Amino acid sequence: MDNKTVELLEILEKNGRIPIETLAKMLDLKVEEIERKIKTLEEKNIILSYSAVVDWSKAIEDEKVTAVIDVKVTPKRGVGFNEVAERIYRFPEVKAVYLMSGTYDLSVHIEGKTMAQIARFVAEKLSTIDSVISTTTHFMLKKYKHDGVIFEPKKEDKRIVVSP
Repeated sequence: MDNKTVELLEILEKNGRIPIETLAKMLDLKVEEIERKIKTLEEKNIILSYSAVVDWSKAIEDEKVTAVIDVKVTPKRGVGFNEVAERIYRFPEVKAVYLMSGTYDLSVHIEGKTMAQIARFVAEKLSTIDSVISTTTHFMLKKYKHDGVIFEPKKEDKRIVVSP
């Protein structure tokens, strides 16, 4: 992959809505080249999707509850953790699944309307999977930064500059 393509990916990762004409100027390429590169990256599943980072606490009154669940798993012969990870990420409430090092094997991020809904997910869906040995659920209390985006705007410094 050439440097321009890597730069293109870095720009799109920060702002997926940037106009193609602007991308062309930033990368000193023709619009057609940018369009072709993006199409190729999408076809190769390098660009998987475009999304917005939303502060749901400001958008709707009924806030979502987010939880991170540490899951200890028995890996299966020949497929390791992949089979159980795939089974877990197919649940619609699951937003992300990561293979981790350390005490737990998988980190499962889920969203629900209530803590009870998340508890039901853990009790009825996650813990009933054969390979799952144990879980530890952490509820997210507040988002400060997500995907590189700071949720609280920086407060303006109202102090007066004092000079000698």
